[in-house]
Amino acid sequence: MTMQDPKETEAELVAAVTGAETLEALEQVRVAAIGRKGRVTDLMKSLGAMTPDERRTAGPLLNGLKDRISTAIDTRRAELEEAALEARLQEEHIDLTLPTRPEMVGSVHPVSQVTEEIIAIFADMGFTLAEGPDIEDDFHNFTALNMPPEHPARQMHDTFYLSGEQDGTRKLLRTHTSTVQIRAMMSQPPPHRIIVPGRTYRSDSDITHTPMFHQVEGLVIDRTTHMGHLKGCLIEFVRAFFDVDDLPYRFRPSYFPFTEPSAEMDIGCARSDGELRIGAGDEWLEILGCGMVNPRVLENCGIDPNEYQGFAFGMGIDRIAMLKYGIPDLRAFFDSDLRWLRHYGFSALDVPTLAGGLAR
Repeated sequence: MTMQDPKETEAELVAAVTGAETLEALEQVRVAAIGRKGRVTDLMKSLGAMTPDERRTAGPLLNGLKDRISTAIDTRRAELEEAALEARLQEEHIDLTLPTRPEMVGSVHPVSQVTEEIIAIFADMGFTLAEGPDIEDDFHNFTALNMPPEHPARQMHDTFYLSGEQDGTRKLLRTHTSTVQIRAMMSQPPPHRIIVPGRTYRSDSDITHTPMFHQVEGLVIDRTTHMGHLKGCLIEFVRAFFDVDDLPYRFRPSYFPFTEPSAEMDIGCARSDGELRIGAGDEWLEILGCGMVNPRVLENCGIDPNEYQGFAFGMGIDRIAMLKYGIPDLRAFFDSDLRWLRHYGFSALDVPTLAGGLAR
């Protein structure tokens, strides 16, 4: 083999690579050049028949030849792939002016629609949207919310715990969206006025409970907020949400570890012939829990309870969606039944606003 051989071979192969017009043609050139029986491969095999001095000279030349041919092939392949993609994009297009097929029209899930309705109402009151992680730790989910170690909610039969960490602690799926309230209070100083919708998880399943469900909670922290503000805020909410201007209501004393005093809010309703009607009636329906934020919760978040106070409330989004739109079984929310969604779903353009109306 003369020193001219690799150069001549390289020139011929580079010309073949450059001249390949398709990926299939380029693959044939690659096999003929650096395949198992390719020209460069044959030259590499010839090194075994050379003397040590010849190998020291020819070896680097042949290795360089192989690298340059491989690089040329990769470059040409990228050019051909880009050209093929460009040609495909030119040939394939979607006419956005064409009407959709009726069977392809999607629907907004009632949970998504009701969540937007809730956000619209509270946004009008000056609340901002806040979000947080679904996987939480014990502090944010229990301890900071004034739940003692022996609290029943911490037990395995109520809470989904994840595998243990190296330090012995365990993460969990949040059992309420109150964890976001804690994160908000610890991330920046007051005042706070947030609304927190999101998924929550508890080990429970029946006609009115599912292992994964949706909650929304609100929090207001400042220097002057009191129980009267809490009541006024929630009264305006339920009347706007159910679109009943004179909706009866009442607040009953209750207990929650994270609020003091605590209350549950009921709204008026009537039941007849198996139908529930929201509004004036001789019965009451519990709708949400609320109260003034417990001073211990404020202290756990680094807020001075002697200077700040506020209120919090929470409700199940799935449940109030069932009440408002007459959905009998909570489990159907998660069955992925398109017939159910077509019946109870909403148009994508049916955006809830207080001015335009919340309900369809």
